[in-house]
Amino acid sequence: MSAAMRFRDKTVLIIGGNSGIGLAAARAFAGEGARVTLTGRDRATIDSAVAAIPGAVGHDCDVADLTTTSALIDALAAAGERVDVLFVNAGVGGFAPVRDVTPAQWDQVHGINLRGCFFAIQQALRLIGPGGAIVVTGSIGADAALAGNVAYASAKAGLRATVRILAKELVGEGIRINMVSPGPIETPLINRNPGMDAAAVEGLRQAMIAAVPMHRMGAADEVARAVLFLASDEASFITGADLRVDGGTLELR
Repeated sequence: MSAAMRFRDKTVLIIGGNSGIGLAAARAFAGEGARVTLTGRDRATIDSAVAAIPGAVGHDCDVADLTTTSALIDALAAAGERVDVLFVNAGVGGFAPVRDVTPAQWDQVHGINLRGCFFAIQQALRLIGPGGAIVVTGSIGADAALAGNVAYASAKAGLRATVRILAKELVGEGIRINMVSPGPIETPLINRNPGMDAAAVEGLRQAMIAAVPMHRMGAADEVARAVLFLASDEASFITGADLRVDGGTLELR
């Protein structure tokens, strides 16, 4: 099969596919023949994404609320759906100095980025059989000591460990799971940092650009290409890996 249609007749479920990297991946999967189901927390952006992607289906799902994830998987199972590729991309940022982090902020970031993502995978395994592939969005923040990033970085580091253990447990079932870890990427997420005004966000953006050897932010489409590679048969001998898409930020420091 040509690389241009690597996902023909495949069903792809994207948790957090209504914006940013998830939306870019949804478009790319559909462009290569996949039937895409995507989720999000905002109905307007879900509807906009579905309208832009031929054949796509959208569902409301908040991974922080495990009942919505369970309901989604129950509905797909009842409809006789299978999942050939699961892309877990849901995530939220949250910058704050160590002394300012509150239990509520910590729980929100970890509830989505770690707890919610793990249980989304656990639930979706009911629909994934041998030959299935799972890709999870991590972050180079798990390895970079960035001041103000303790809640987010620790959640993503935990998610990285989770992916490795899942890979170990699932390899015997013929299911692969890998992680893609973006560096600074221009997505709506950068603008959703509680407590940061526009000037602070722009300062953060410029600081991140300064740390990237390529001297720019990455694009969501660039991360999506890495996601599709890991999900495709081109990566059939790869599991438990963490592919950094960061413009050399960690590798060339």
